Amino acid sequence: MSKPSYLGLLNAIAVAEGRAHTYLNAWADVTPSSDVRHVLLTVAAREGEHAASFAKRINELGYEVRKKDDADLDKAIALVTSDRSDVDKMTTLRLEKLDTGSAPDIFDNFFNDHTIDIRTGELLGRYIAEERDSARLLKSCYEQLCAAAPTPDSGTRIDGIEAKVDALCAAVEQIRAAVVADPPATNGTSRKKVAK
Repeated sequence: MSKPSYLGLLNAIAVAEGRAHTYLNAWADVTPSSDVRHVLLTVAAREGEHAASFAKRINELGYEVRKKDDADLDKAIALVTSDRSDVDKMTTLRLEKLDTGSAPDIFDNFFNDHTIDIRTGELLGRYIAEERDSARLLKSCYEQLCAAAPTPDSGTRIDGIEAKVDALCAAVEQIRAAVVADPPATNGTSRKKVAK
């Protein structure tokens, strides 16, 4: 039996899904939001199952998953376990952009290879449907986080206004103190009244 032409695709999926499973679980452990945690754990469970299913299919075809050193995973884990906001983590990982709506996405060309066998086709079909649903979940989560968050400048704007009011009050106090301490001076051109 010759090596399947789609073996590289299956391997890439298994590796990427395993990576996502790892960093999404790490993120779920540190997020302060129970709603975000729920979404992350839902998607992470799917990613882990996909990694295992594709590894199993590769094994059934007579091969093994080929992994490589993954510096990107280390970066992703460092990001998701940092103290950055969940919104910032999502935008850095571009998770809010995975859902393309009705526009073409990365999965549109998966079935261009007409040699894909039935069992692999079934696996790919379910995988694609779940990935698109996960993308919708992540986008919805991102949109809800953005809607709940204060506008980017609201906090800094209020802080700025308070600082200006404080500075204005300090300036008024300085002027008042100066006026009370030094009575108004004449301009040096006083005239004597002329007697008539």
